[in-house]
Amino acid sequence: MLLTILGGCGAWPGAGQACSGYLVEHDGFRLLVDPGYATVPRLLERVTADQVDAVFVSHGHPDHCADLNPLLRARAFRDDPPAPLPVYSLPGALDAVLALDRPGILTDAHVLREFTAGDRIDIGPFHAQTRLLPHSVPNAGVRLTAGERVLAYTGDTGPSPEVVELARGADLFLAEATYADRVPEDLRRNLSSARQAGRQAKEADVRHLLLTHLQPGTDATAARAAAGAEYDGEIGIATSGLAIDLSCKPS
Repeated sequence: MLLTILGGCGAWPGAGQACSGYLVEHDGFRLLVDPGYATVPRLLERVTADQVDAVFVSHGHPDHCADLNPLLRARAFRDDPPAPLPVYSLPGALDAVLALDRPGILTDAHVLREFTAGDRIDIGPFHAQTRLLPHSVPNAGVRLTAGERVLAYTGDTGPSPEVVELARGADLFLAEATYADRVPEDLRRNLSSARQAGRQAKEADVRHLLLTHLQPGTDATAARAAAGAEYDGEIGIATSGLAIDLSCKPS
């Protein structure tokens, strides 16, 4: 299983960066997870639009799904459009982004496969186990298993025992860490810090922690240090272009 980070900013993309976007590959199958703002240009540096086999969206906030629109346009506005792209999401999560274009223009470019958080789904070679995690809108964390490797991804979430269960024993834990240490009081149920991600990585006994969704301006060194105060395993920061082979070390 190979993970390539397309973007790792939370809320909005910093200068020259992109929001949440992750390309996960196994046995030639390409799964795009969370096409947030500015991720499609980075995706298209690596593959063509028709080479994406499926999309999984954790929740409907635009920093996690806005670039689904240009991806579908890149597939639809061709002389030889590919087969409809399977797009997996919670019910209603993509209503806004799919309404950006005039009715019907992207209908043949995708097939929407809505699921309920808690469902288990087979997406190509990936076995996906979803779990409802606390956020301001319904959010599905996902545990992807393929080739005896496990990648767990939170989407956006407040701290919860459900996060630990999602990540239990994972080879790679891709964890939202909008803030380095302290989450503002009014957001504590819905978002997490790097320190909390480190604590949950320790509880879940994961092999590698990768912090993502850092809000632009967050000190990455401070975030890594805060996570490291709780978790003594390998810690990284999700930055555009980072590639991780789950059987090897980051490259």
